Amino acid sequence: MLLCMGVLAGCQSTPKHEDPAKQGKRAESHYQLGIDALNKNNMPKAFDELLRAKKLAPERADILDALGIAWWKRGGLKKAEEYYRQAIRKSPSAATYYNYGGLLIQLGQYGKAESYFRKALEDPRYRNPDLAHISLGDALLAQERFDEAIASYKQARLLNPRQELSRLKEAQAYEQNGQKHYAKALYEAILRERPGNRQAMQGLLALLKDSGNLTEAGRSLRKFEKHSTSPEDTAWAQNELQRLFRP
Repeated sequence: MLLCMGVLAGCQSTPKHEDPAKQGKRAESHYQLGIDALNKNNMPKAFDELLRAKKLAPERADILDALGIAWWKRGGLKKAEEYYRQAIRKSPSAATYYNYGGLLIQLGQYGKAESYFRKALEDPRYRNPDLAHISLGDALLAQERFDEAIASYKQARLLNPRQELSRLKEAQAYEQNGQKHYAKALYEAILRERPGNRQAMQGLLALLKDSGNLTEAGRSLRKFEKHSTSPEDTAWAQNELQRLFRP
């Protein structure tokens, strides 16, 4: 009896013949509250609001996308994939294709991820094509399609020269392909422009140590330490120097 009353109460709060415009506004309100909670890592609130939004607007791909992200963040990868499969059937935006591709990368489905990153890039209105090219490069690299991956990272750099991630990924691709001299040159180029870039320094240091060039490794670490603006990075460089020349 109590269950029936609860169901009836729920039905009374959401009339069957509610004005579609009002229902759409309520769905948008719950969606925005859910996104805000998601950004703040308030997962119970995020799920509550997004599920309310989905009930009011089950055809909205962006709501299904957000629920996919919520499950992804919670560690429910298979549940996240279910929501993305639903979203893909609803004529989604490029952002949904991109997000689903990222989930597929984590699931190890690299060929399928590649196809969704390409779908995202087909839309000229997509605001983050550099990120899509970086992720596409990751999917290609995982398939050992090195030349294509490097080309995708280079394209990301052309689209957004202010980000450095694509060049770091490109250097890593050269390493994986056995082209360590190209990787070294790229790490050095990054450090000439941004001498305090720790990721580039870590990549270069590993290459120099691997080749037995400890003198150059020490010189590069001291230069990095001099230009570092982070106490944590400075401490890291000092520790690496001690390890480098420890008897």
